[in-house]
Amino acid sequence: MKTERVLPDVSEADVVLIGAGIMSATLGMMLKLLQPDLRITVLERLDEAAAESSDAWNNAGTGHAAFCELNYTPEKADGSIETAKAISISESFEISRQFWSYLIQENQVNLSNSFIKSIPHMSFVWGDDNVNYLRKRHAALTACHLFEGMEYSEDVEVLKSWMPLVMEGRDLLEKVAATRMELGTDVNFGALTRCMLEQLGKMEGVNLYFGYDVRKLRQRPDNRWSVRIRHRETHTKHKVRGSFVFIGAGGGSLPLLLKSGIPEGNGFGGFPVSGQWLKCINPAVIEQHHAKVYGKASVGSPPMSVPHLDTRFINGKRELLFGPYAGFTTKFLKNGSFFDLPLSLKVNNLHPMLAAGIKNIPLTQYLIDQVRQSPDERVEALRHYYPEARSEDWELEVAGQRVQVIKKDPKHGGVLEFGTEIVSGANGSLAALLGASPGASTAVSIMINLLHRCFPVKMQSAAWQQKMKQMIPSYGESLADDPVLLRKVRSWTSEVLGLQNIVDSKV
Repeated sequence: MKTERVLPDVSEADVVLIGAGIMSATLGMMLKLLQPDLRITVLERLDEAAAESSDAWNNAGTGHAAFCELNYTPEKADGSIETAKAISISESFEISRQFWSYLIQENQVNLSNSFIKSIPHMSFVWGDDNVNYLRKRHAALTACHLFEGMEYSEDVEVLKSWMPLVMEGRDLLEKVAATRMELGTDVNFGALTRCMLEQLGKMEGVNLYFGYDVRKLRQRPDNRWSVRIRHRETHTKHKVRGSFVFIGAGGGSLPLLLKSGIPEGNGFGGFPVSGQWLKCINPAVIEQHHAKVYGKASVGSPPMSVPHLDTRFINGKRELLFGPYAGFTTKFLKNGSFFDLPLSLKVNNLHPMLAAGIKNIPLTQYLIDQVRQSPDERVEALRHYYPEARSEDWELEVAGQRVQVIKKDPKHGGVLEFGTEIVSGANGSLAALLGASPGASTAVSIMINLLHRCFPVKMQSAAWQQKMKQMIPSYGESLADDPVLLRKVRSWTSEVLGLQNIVDSKV
């Protein structure tokens, strides 16, 4: 979607959202519902919404609920499984489902169940050590009701019925295991983002402008922000003034945070990682797989590179992808500049970035090896998950960019983070979202956190509290601690979103 409007030389807003992706769309919709008289301006450098990290081809689209992503449940030194992150992410996805269901039920967006579909989430491993790990992971996770219904099997015949492509042609003497969660979903975050922004654009006081680069961010003496922008084609210059600025520009957030000059942004750097998929072009093969099958990441690889054989629904068409294959680039955005990384180097973040680089040499070597891979080597990696794969059935598709966060650390100088992080000014007038996974799936929880941080007084008001409870029925309560509440909201969201329900999965 694209909204055409003439931008005046100087315009005024209460809220300025930089980047027309899932984060800005979520925050904009929440703020407008909480306070309908807010004036909101959305600025996007490209000609359409959700064309970078939120786009279906650039986003994993798993509906990250920690059902199948093994990197969220590491094995500790004592052999036990750490589940805290998985539980937190799973609960966050349930919160996202509630918000989307509210939007649909209240006719706030023109959404159908086309943006989200039920698809089993599976974890698959081979080898004695990995099988033992998965068995322990299953036991640890199913102790929490968020993972009720997760199945585990080492039986070859059972696994053949779950994922025939994965088992076809496999050595039957090899020890294998898998878990299956029928409640998994596939989410087209690009479609969801465009639907929300389209609705926002129809609301009084909301303006969406595409094709504008943000050149400068400056805080005025009255604490309002002046955002200087330039049209990418006509080069006309404009200013947008706002009381609150959110930088939700994916990989482009770091350079904009640095331009803001807020002290809280000092010391932050970014390490860009690119990605590619192998895309199946044989319809007969695509029809044989109906699951998201995740494995274990290679040693030294970033979380975004966890291999998966992934059924997707993109633009109304069923697709089958494998990957992603990681690579290195100095671009922070798929449509960015090769100068993004060098221009992000500043006096205050040079030491953290060098320190993190020295401590992550295995990651650097991994990325070099990935870049040097031949087409045959990529297909060979695919054959670990689909032994009968033929190279002629697959073609390479460029995926999105991710910028992993590098931050100051008093002990190590600098550390590389693989999650997401909100950086906000002391007075709450500006906030930026840095990082990647699990990102889009937990967007609603991330934005709730931002609202508490940047709008603390309003978030404590009776009006906002009441509205938050309407939008997210579990707001203020813990789904991880209350199985009855979880079943209630999961049943409701499953019905509204047209998804498999936990009760149905037991029939």
